[in-house]
Amino acid sequence: MKAKRVGILSDTHGVLNPSVLDRLVDCDLVLHAGDIGGAGVIDTLREATGAPVVAVRGNNDVSHKWPGGEDDVLSGLEESAYVELPGGRIAMEHGHRIWDTRNYHRRLRNKYPDVRVVVYGHTHIRVVDTSESPWVVNPGAAGRERTKDGPSCLVVEAAATGWSVEQYCYR
Repeated sequence: MKAKRVGILSDTHGVLNPSVLDRLVDCDLVLHAGDIGGAGVIDTLREATGAPVVAVRGNNDVSHKWPGGEDDVLSGLEESAYVELPGGRIAMEHGHRIWDTRNYHRRLRNKYPDVRVVVYGHTHIRVVDTSESPWVVNPGAAGRERTKDGPSCLVVEAAATGWSVEQYCYR
């Protein structure tokens, strides 16, 4: 199977930073780890990248926080997702149901022991933890709300021979 570039973002809250979008245009697949904020974000990602977009529901992805008439898209979002890639698979959830923030990574590793990477969002803090298997990553916030050190995203290069993670932050 051919290597794949996977763009990973989260916490757009209805606004997608243009620099983040520019970084994702050459990806084969885009993953959004929740708090999307509206179907327009997903549509923009699909149109700009030409790639499939897999998104999960965040704690702010609720009907009264999304534009009217988008309940069909919202209701189609799952709480978690798995994606098969060359050399392994990725599990993704928003992370708001992991209440023990000091032990996020341990709890996510225990919840998804058979994947290569666990993706979560919610904290708006970009993290790449490759210290143990599975890796646990958070792309930070890709919109304009609570972006900490700036809007950010990740790109995973997945090949049968190995994986790598690139971090991008825009100030």
